Amino acid sequence: MPNLIRTIDDPCQLSPEEGSPADAEDLREWILTNGLGGYASGTLCGLPTRRYHGLLIAALPAPLGRTILLNQLVERLTYADGRSVAMGSENLAGRPSRRSECRIDSFRLDAGLPIWRFDCGDFVLEKRLVIPHLQNTVYLAYQVVEGEATGVQIQLRPLVHFRSHDAPVDTPHPGPYRFTAWDGRYEVSVAGPIPPLRMFLDGRDPAFTLDTARSTEIRFRLEAQRGYPSIGDQWSPGFFHAELSREQPVVLVASSESWETMRAMPFPEAHRAERRRRSRLVKLARHNHPGEDGFHAELVLAADQFLIKPAGRVQDAARAQAAGEDIRTVIAGYHWFTDWGRDTMISLEGLTLATGRTTEAEFILRTFAHYIRDGLIPNMFPEGETHGLYHTADASLWFFHALHRYVQTTDDRETLATILPNLVEIADRHIEGTRFGIGVDPADGLLCQGAEGYQLTWMDAKVDGWVVTPRRGKAVELNALWYNALKLLEGWVRELRGSEEASRYAEHADRACASFNARFWYEAGGHLLDVVDGENGDDPACRPNQLFAIALDHEILDRSRWEPVLKAVRRDLLTPVGLRSLAPGHPDYKPRYFGDLRARDAAYHQGTVWAWLIGPFVDAWLKVHPGDRVGARAFLEGFRPHLDEGALGTISEIFDAEPPFTPRGCVAQAWSVAEVLRAWNKTADRPA
Repeated sequence: MPNLIRTIDDPCQLSPEEGSPADAEDLREWILTNGLGGYASGTLCGLPTRRYHGLLIAALPAPLGRTILLNQLVERLTYADGRSVAMGSENLAGRPSRRSECRIDSFRLDAGLPIWRFDCGDFVLEKRLVIPHLQNTVYLAYQVVEGEATGVQIQLRPLVHFRSHDAPVDTPHPGPYRFTAWDGRYEVSVAGPIPPLRMFLDGRDPAFTLDTARSTEIRFRLEAQRGYPSIGDQWSPGFFHAELSREQPVVLVASSESWETMRAMPFPEAHRAERRRRSRLVKLARHNHPGEDGFHAELVLAADQFLIKPAGRVQDAARAQAAGEDIRTVIAGYHWFTDWGRDTMISLEGLTLATGRTTEAEFILRTFAHYIRDGLIPNMFPEGETHGLYHTADASLWFFHALHRYVQTTDDRETLATILPNLVEIADRHIEGTRFGIGVDPADGLLCQGAEGYQLTWMDAKVDGWVVTPRRGKAVELNALWYNALKLLEGWVRELRGSEEASRYAEHADRACASFNARFWYEAGGHLLDVVDGENGDDPACRPNQLFAIALDHEILDRSRWEPVLKAVRRDLLTPVGLRSLAPGHPDYKPRYFGDLRARDAAYHQGTVWAWLIGPFVDAWLKVHPGDRVGARAFLEGFRPHLDEGALGTISEIFDAEPPFTPRGCVAQAWSVAEVLRAWNKTADRPA
């Protein structure tokens, strides 16, 4: 594996004069995931600013979902002369504090694994964090790497607040905590279905001191900024302690797994196993792209964060395993998204096919095929639930696109034949009409959608019953996707069932194409309308949705109009980190995504930049400028410096619409990583 080191000096960004943390939005973050949907995450300096920050967020079966079991550790050093000093700022309340005698000197990601380096005067201490794949377990290892720490003990005080990771920070604790200790094993539990937090300490002379305490007035500053409750408290049963040395690390292991599972591997073995797993992922992805650099490898590791085996859907897993398969899905974004059908299908190529993980792509496609109802795949699976919600007009059409790219890559005709009846069902139900007003208008063959109170396209912001961009009517990207799906289905049906049945879909495709080119061109703007036959007539807003009329494999837009559409999009929407969702100058344009939920949702698709849209832009660029891979790759270079922003080593969901294009939303987003990685591969000197 290449030397994938990303280092940040002075990660706490402390002012030399006051030693106070920077603004909450400037505190960079880290995230490590477990392949089940669970994770550990925080700021580089250890200051919790979000409800989602914690060291063990376990992915538990429904109805629990992802649950915070270990929130923080208060870390201190005690010396032989009786001195006691904090590691870092020891400042969970977020108020200014003096620089510690043992300060965080640097933070680095080593192949995506976080390492903190503490300057403690006479010695240097490193902290490493590892999560074993497919386990709700975390290892935190502390070891002296320079100098000597004779007679110095480390104290680790666990702080807990058992709650859903989505629950506000002021949510009441779930009853009194019970602390149990025996033979070096320690458990914190509550009555009810939440499993206990199990912990043990390895090291030189490890011990635990019972000293119950409550840390109050913990201020989560990003929660306050986003308009949510922001003051919480956490409980502690006491603290672990052990002697520091260069020869032996002090390792705290915390888990919701069984004792047998969590004690199966000592830290060095768990660390080596995870390093080997990551090395294999990079080698697999580089099989077809051997000349790529560290940026490519980092994107491959970032992509791994989103591919999960969902812990909660036990029945689905049993059904898949009985058929000799496995269940896989895609987490749309961390911290708060679950698996979304639309995001999964858009991301599938970049996360799996571009990384050589074709078996997982097959599992994902088969998993979602099982959930088709009334010609629709689920829009999302709510946290802690096993049944999907179907309020989406485009996810089912993206399913065709994802399957096509999978078959192109693997030539897996068996999976295609297995899923073909599902595809026919989707097309037929759309032609006949299905839920939420989704159906073909017999007057012109275009696909329309819309139902009161629902947001059915990817521009789906809704708050307090207000659908910000309803786009009811005939949306431009839905009809591009519909035409693409019909043309793909026509070819598959002709191959597997014969020309007579295929001709039906060819006729629908031809009619949709003719109507699209007659209806969607906006001469005054030199681009495509965003919606025709909408609630207020035709919508001439310049949005990125029009790109799909060029970018998809079967382009619905007449070739003569490709260049003016691309020119308009480049002029008004392109930024270094993706495309604006609305052109500046429109009355609804919002330059900044900031404030409480209503203010944020008002800006979500009204100018805010979306990273994932760079993928279809590159596709369209290469169709208009065939062979210009150098020019196309230049549009991706803005994502290199972004890997040092937000959450290190990954790509955010969205950005402000104007410089400096501050990252916003989810700190790690599946389709952002997937589309940048896919486009990066596509623009290589020797593409696969």
